[in-house]
Amino acid sequence: MDRGVTNIEARISDEAGGWRLDRALAGAVPTMSRERLKALLSSGAVTDESGALARDPSRKAIAGSVFTIAVPLPTPAHNEAQDIALNVVFEDDHLIVIDKQAGLVVHPAAGNFDGTLVNALLHHCAGRLSGIGGVARPGIVHRIDKDTSGLMVAAKTDRAHEGLAKQFHDHSIDRRYKAIVTGRPLPSEGTVDAPLARSPANRKKIAIVANGKRAVTHYKTLERLKEAALVECRLETGRTHQVRVHMASIGNPLLGDPVYGRTKPVHRSILETLDFHRQALHAARLGFIHPVESTALAFDSDMPSDMQELFDRLYV
Repeated sequence: MDRGVTNIEARISDEAGGWRLDRALAGAVPTMSRERLKALLSSGAVTDESGALARDPSRKAIAGSVFTIAVPLPTPAHNEAQDIALNVVFEDDHLIVIDKQAGLVVHPAAGNFDGTLVNALLHHCAGRLSGIGGVARPGIVHRIDKDTSGLMVAAKTDRAHEGLAKQFHDHSIDRRYKAIVTGRPLPSEGTVDAPLARSPANRKKIAIVANGKRAVTHYKTLERLKEAALVECRLETGRTHQVRVHMASIGNPLLGDPVYGRTKPVHRSILETLDFHRQALHAARLGFIHPVESTALAFDSDMPSDMQELFDRLYV
């Protein structure tokens, strides 16, 4: 079924003269990635000023020439848009940064087919998603555990998705977490460099495994608490459960962590009184280069009220 197209006019800049056509078009249409344009060229969706098809992405672009790109309207995402409250920290035509509340799952999966961040973004960004790979969906380039709070970025366009994904792959994103851990790390700051993978003994858990993926966490004690500490963890890599497993591996698991933690008697009554039933972990800082504008962006988030209250109760 023909779902319609939007015609976009792209003029090749003087600077882009002599470049490959797919690269030159990506410069002229900042919302679209080079890979997406390459696919449109190959499919016969791009014509030059004479109306002839431009199919070869490697042909040399001529400065000042104009092309018409017939972009199919994005197909609706499979997931349902749902009106779920979001704390939006930053948003433009290319991306959105949100401060995720604890308890919100990022992506639909078995056991959580709706009520997720993706469902919320589909509603919030309705009509403003240019399509990731031709589908009207937000581009999720990283995740935060359901019961971890804090800053996340999602792409609204192909170009942003490609650029953000590259930065995460290159580990150039500034990601810092605040965690309340059991005990006081010794030394008070250091680095945990230990590869992570699914635990051979329990596939629902992550463990330090010799042939796992490289994982590096730099930690620093910010405050000494009652048989506990507030720690900043800076991620050099971003593996599943990385902070939780790495801090547990040095004898300082996160307070409230139901999987990797162990609760000391001195903390049990405090956690129960506060009804605190999650890992005390918050994504407090997120910094990256805007994938389209090339400007440096950095965002900070205060600990949410439940973690702040736990901190206050433990403060020495």
